[in-house]
Amino acid sequence: MSLISKIKSLQKINSLSKHEQLVNGILEAIDSGILQVGDKLPSINAMVQDLGYARKTIVKAYEELKERGLVESKKLKGYFIVSKETKVTLKIALLLFSLQRFQEEFYNAFRKELGKRYQIDLFFHHNNESVFESIFNTIRGKYGMYVVAPIPNPSIRPLIESINPNKILIIDRYLTLDNTYSYISQEFEDSTYSKLVELLPEISNYKKFILFYKDDKDYPLGVLNAFNRFCADYNVIGKVEEKYKSGSIKKGTLYFFISDTFLWEVLRDAKNNEYIIGKHIGVLSHNDHVVKEIVFGGITTISTDFKEMAKKAANHIKLQNKTQIIVPSNLIKRNSL
Repeated sequence: MSLISKIKSLQKINSLSKHEQLVNGILEAIDSGILQVGDKLPSINAMVQDLGYARKTIVKAYEELKERGLVESKKLKGYFIVSKETKVTLKIALLLFSLQRFQEEFYNAFRKELGKRYQIDLFFHHNNESVFESIFNTIRGKYGMYVVAPIPNPSIRPLIESINPNKILIIDRYLTLDNTYSYISQEFEDSTYSKLVELLPEISNYKKFILFYKDDKDYPLGVLNAFNRFCADYNVIGKVEEKYKSGSIKKGTLYFFISDTFLWEVLRDAKNNEYIIGKHIGVLSHNDHVVKEIVFGGITTISTDFKEMAKKAANHIKLQNKTQIIVPSNLIKRNSL
């Protein structure tokens, strides 16, 4: 049986629209072996001639199959079968900063919430604009949905805006776009400031408050602004340092980390010096993780709930609604202050 015969056999089912006849016919043709990976689908004009359907109906069906990751269009050549995974409902490109612990937590929750009928391809841009652009240009037009943790720089806006607003969701970092785009993002400055104010009694127990922050990393500027504003408003002796020098740990100091790299170095030095966390030195960290619940009696964190962010992102895709949410940060007090 040919593809056209398969589609025509579905015309007898009154409950199926012409669009559904086309999509289901091609899916059945793939499942039965009529179509193989690499095969070219009939052109739009050929389908119009053979079936008598409107061009827009055929284009819509082919585009849906593209979004499922089953079909790929090649300029001036046509549409080709690229996958036999007919049970996939939607093919999703997930573009993150890097596989840090909290982003791994997001990915695992996102994948679990969507289930097996959604294919997720994972990419990392490492806060590098050239890498971001290269990945984006490679994946554009090949997925039904794009979930992107952007570099918060206006220079990448044209790339984001080259995707239909209905097919892209901004997560994690906020990027100013027009009102048609959906986002589920963090807010760093006001939320961090309010949590520091809440921690003022504990912070006041230390002689010095140090934030580790580097301009050339993917550190949120809002955290730096919140730290400086808090120290100025409450007369806290604060200092910003780019990195922690191994062995430089000092009693009476509260250390505030965005990157976990320096966090582990300080904790190692504290152990080697037999300093008690929460007494001799204080530790505060951004981005919670299960490890921080356990080590040294628990590390106090200011963190977004990345599992909740992932669930909201998955629901956005399932429901296909417009979503514009700023996810609040939580203060999780443990024994490190």
